[in-house]
Amino acid sequence: MKQNITISVDTELLREAKVLAAQRNTSVSRLLADELETKVRRERDYERARRAALDLMENARMNLGGQPIPREVLYRRGKDAGERDAAE
Repeated sequence: MKQNITISVDTELLREAKVLAAQRNTSVSRLLADELETKVRRERDYERARRAALDLMENARMNLGGQPIPREVLYRRGKDAGERDAAE
């Protein structure tokens, strides 16, 4: 089912939209309806993909392997770090 709507746009914008519609061999109404449909579909698809990705992350049971690496090892703190820095 289709329904008409009324919008207000700048006069210059309407003029350019009429030219664009004529170049595409369509009406301003069809041009706007197509763009609106595309925008709504993209937003819907994005939200669906976003929810699916979040659900996957929340429910994933992944083993990334091994034990956590101690902070000191990651950042090479302490006596070894000072000796290494001096050598470089």
